Amino acid sequence: MLLAGALLMKGLAVPLLARIAWLDFTTQKISNCDVLLLLCLGLGSLQVMSILSGSWWDMGLSAVAGLLLFVALFLLWAMRKVGAGDVKLMAVVSFLIGGGGLLVFSVLLLVFAFATALVVKNPLMLPEGAFRVYVQHLDRKGVVPFGVPISIAAICTLALQIYGNARF
Repeated sequence: MLLAGALLMKGLAVPLLARIAWLDFTTQKISNCDVLLLLCLGLGSLQVMSILSGSWWDMGLSAVAGLLLFVALFLLWAMRKVGAGDVKLMAVVSFLIGGGGLLVFSVLLLVFAFATALVVKNPLMLPEGAFRVYVQHLDRKGVVPFGVPISIAAICTLALQIYGNARF
């Protein structure tokens, strides 16, 4: 029963991450309320999984990773390389996916961030249409919505975790 609750909390985070990705793409803003809700879902899921496993190692690893990500990206925010919402989202995602999923998340984030930067910097690769015009607009502004690859990588990692834990 506890495992089902933890998986439900992870499952509820998926549409919230999709909302964050869409809003970051369209408005270049990530709401503090959405990030706080993700933090609550992540902490709740981590706590339930820690009770089930009898070890608090995963929660501690997530806290250390979240703190390190926050500090590293805070420095990038101070240099105006990333937005404040991206910094907060990255710190919270480590709680959402747990310490065991950090490697998978990191690899997926690298792939999706590269693809996002490639599309934004080379909008002529896209087919003609409104999406291409909007991406050209982002390129002229010099903005890359980093919340999009963060959210997509987190959704893929959560899907793998849910699938792995839900199998019998």
